[in-house]
Amino acid sequence: MSESDDINQIIRNINPTEAFKFVEENIDDPDFVLLDVRTPKEFSDGHIEGAVNLDFYAENFQEQLEDKDRDKKYLVCCGSGVRGVKTVAIMRDLGFVNICNILGGITMWKAMDLPLTKN
Repeated sequence: MSESDDINQIIRNINPTEAFKFVEENIDDPDFVLLDVRTPKEFSDGHIEGAVNLDFYAENFQEQLEDKDRDKKYLVCCGSGVRGVKTVAIMRDLGFVNICNILGGITMWKAMDLPLTKN
């Protein structure tokens, strides 16, 4: 247990199939943010529809996270899961209350033949 437990945080890792269902159930919810933390190049090569790109490697990445609404629910994805786990840890420390991470990132998403877009 960490000291952040007292703010009732919900932090989960979910597999791509669960994530796909989560996106479908929440895509029209204004309090839902699908956060893709890959580079802009990776993002443009294919991403989950509705995703917002925030480059994990940007110098001001943490500052950009700090500007986000901590009360919304977030689904974080990256390339293979590593940047996603690191992003969730940063978000947890910043006081975000509802964060899910896609296990295996876009790599596992593609392996499960789930849809991506280039829009």
